[in-house]
Amino acid sequence: MNVQPIASVAGGPPLRILWTLPYLPWPTTSGGKLRQFHLLRALSARGHRITVLAQSKDALGADSRRQLESVVERLIVLPRRPLKHPLTLLAAALAPYPLLASVNGLAPALRRTFGELLEQPWDVVQIEHSYALQPFLPELRRRRQPFLLTEHNVESTLGAATYQGLPRWLAPFVLWDRWRYRRWEETALGAAERIAAVTWEDAAEMSRRSGRLVDVVINGVDAAAFATVRPALDSQRLLFVGNFEYPPNRDAVEWLAGEIMPRLWRRLPQARLAVCGHAMPESWARRWPDARLEWQGFVPALPPQQGRAAAFIAPLREGGGSKLKVLEALAAGLPLLSTPQGASGLDLRPDSDYLRGDDAEQLAEAAAALLSRPERAASLGAAGREYVRRRHDWAIAADQLETLYRELRHAHRN
Repeated sequence: MNVQPIASVAGGPPLRILWTLPYLPWPTTSGGKLRQFHLLRALSARGHRITVLAQSKDALGADSRRQLESVVERLIVLPRRPLKHPLTLLAAALAPYPLLASVNGLAPALRRTFGELLEQPWDVVQIEHSYALQPFLPELRRRRQPFLLTEHNVESTLGAATYQGLPRWLAPFVLWDRWRYRRWEETALGAAERIAAVTWEDAAEMSRRSGRLVDVVINGVDAAAFATVRPALDSQRLLFVGNFEYPPNRDAVEWLAGEIMPRLWRRLPQARLAVCGHAMPESWARRWPDARLEWQGFVPALPPQQGRAAAFIAPLREGGGSKLKVLEALAAGLPLLSTPQGASGLDLRPDSDYLRGDDAEQLAEAAAALLSRPERAASLGAAGREYVRRRHDWAIAADQLETLYRELRHAHRN
């Protein structure tokens, strides 16, 4: 297995870094954006000079510009064509690239801007996501420019995240597109000088598929920002947070409201569930009008919601990587109820660090047991908070990334 542990070693001279993104990392409405912003901030604080080239479906607002320009030396944002643009639809149907690469690729202005940037000397070129690589790969190859590819998931395996909501009659297209992504994944992993995953499980799978060395740069959490949160362990209030543009999060909430909470209410009629997050469907409040379900929508700061909750529930059945919403809940001292998928990528022990449920009945039973025993909840919350403090602070992730940068720079000199 070609998976490389990276030592956490910071230091060394500042580097000039060109960092590409298929979205704006502010506001931090998703786990991917949260990761990008905190890593950019941590590396900037260490003196690195970072240019961000982003393609975004959203216009760059004044607040986003202010936040991002506070952590990068230069910010370049180009608009992404609309999802239903004729070129996107045609490419999705006929191009050799998979759907996600077609949506985020085939962008002449982006390729041209990237090529102009490559005329400058860079210590590191970092590409986020294989699905965003297509506009950059020709220029990288032409100039023989080594680059680091960071993958947040094994994208070719995430059928639900990409295709959920498509009608059943498009099943042949889904099979074909997943085949296209496997081929594209091979191309992307093979082209990168170094590859970084966010979990050991993903790194092992990428290594198996590519035959390449794969490093890990963990997902992190700003542990200090949540250190003062004191959960309301006697409140019988569960919390879920997610970006609802991401289908696995929508699936989790619909499973919660439709199957898990009714089972919990048979045991604890006063139990409540608060759901927070970006792009919350308005239909949920109409579909499940029970007053014990609190449809909060996007909240700019999580600690007030965490401080009113007794536990965090992560009933994810699909997805990949490690979940930053789970790390933030643990950092706030919230005991965790989760499926194996919700705790994926984290070295958490069932019954010691969190309570596990594999189906709706088990999750409801675990929730009832935890909400009825505040002392047990306090013990689990303390264990989770200590775990993220030791293992998932953003400073650790920044150390790992810096080590990779210096290895990449050394390889380039050779």
